[in-house]
Amino acid sequence: MKATIITIGDEILIGQITDTNSGYIAKSLDKIGIQVHEMVSISDEKSHILETFSKVQDQVDFVIITGGLGPTKDDLTKLTFCDYFEDILIKNQQVENHIVALFEKLNFRVSQVNLDQALVPSKCVVLQNDYGTAPGMWMQKGKTVFVSLPGVPYEMKAIVASHLIPKIVKEFKRPYVLHKTILTYGQGESIVAERIESFEDNLPSFIKLAYLPSPGRVRLRLTARGLDENLLLKTTNELVLQLQELIGDIIVGFEEEESIEVVLGKILTQKGFTLATAESCTGGKISETITSISGSSDYFRGGVVTYATDTKVALLGVNEATIEAFSVVSKEVAEEMALGVKKVLKSDFAIATTGNAGPAKGEAPADLGTVCIAIATPNGVFSEAFNFGQPRQKVIDRAVNKGLELLLKEILKNY
Repeated sequence: MKATIITIGDEILIGQITDTNSGYIAKSLDKIGIQVHEMVSISDEKSHILETFSKVQDQVDFVIITGGLGPTKDDLTKLTFCDYFEDILIKNQQVENHIVALFEKLNFRVSQVNLDQALVPSKCVVLQNDYGTAPGMWMQKGKTVFVSLPGVPYEMKAIVASHLIPKIVKEFKRPYVLHKTILTYGQGESIVAERIESFEDNLPSFIKLAYLPSPGRVRLRLTARGLDENLLLKTTNELVLQLQELIGDIIVGFEEEESIEVVLGKILTQKGFTLATAESCTGGKISETITSISGSSDYFRGGVVTYATDTKVALLGVNEATIEAFSVVSKEVAEEMALGVKKVLKSDFAIATTGNAGPAKGEAPADLGTVCIAIATPNGVFSEAFNFGQPRQKVIDRAVNKGLELLLKEILKNY
């Protein structure tokens, strides 16, 4: 089964807001075996909306629309639905009761404009909006189901999770879809592809392999589709074992959505270890990445951004003689930074970075893109120097990932 996702709103087309709804809807549909055929963003013009509806009619099984359901005159989706389905708006008493109760709870006055949100096409099935006034609407024409949802993300998500997905699951027979994501760190996409070329060439027809690269990491996603769930599970598990034999040295995790910071956090928690960071060129990005994970307070002691040379000396105890001998961008300085923050924050492990991220060269003689990363452990300290090229953001992102990778590999190997 296939679906088209349509987002309506000039604010999306002019870049005033970023469309996050489509990604959430696509993931939700994929989990129940519905393949997203396309995503389209269109203007608030009635003629454009009608033209788009006609274009996708009978081409897909579902059309999911977000936006244009507000109470103001520029929100045209309901009226356009009526035109397309040759219908009229009628008052839905259940929706009106919900609107009145919602406003009473907030101690706000209910205006007629708000009550008009209870007007819906007579032929539609209402999908209750528990957190707002605009309900979802389900209508069918020919072979295609059209579903209109509010554009407010938290309202849309609640309708999708509580009403839309359960309704689709109940009323339609769908194929099974199984994803397995393998997380690799330390080698680029082309190198990984070369190492598993034969594996990829011999995949079964019902399984696809996708490469999802980002700085310092490559996610390999196996997607299996079919009617026999047991066959999909068995085949996918066998393929994962084959990948472990081929590239086990760079695999760090297997869960869909499980990033290296999640994997690292789980291991630190399981082993009872703590972590601190001392950052220069990464400007706190490692700390930000670590603390983006819920529960990181269990193992993350804290971090310091010692961007200026004198703060490395004053806060971390880096020896001025070391800086003089090796420059501030050096493995020696990175090691002293790591040991310093480990001592100050009383952690078991520490990550430190110092480098020339660019675009200006700065006070150190190291080439642009050079980053030195040190890992302090309960038993000592080690460091490596890298050149991540340019531009600046690429250097920072790769340094963050490499620092986490070095720490994770050290713990897995020796602790």
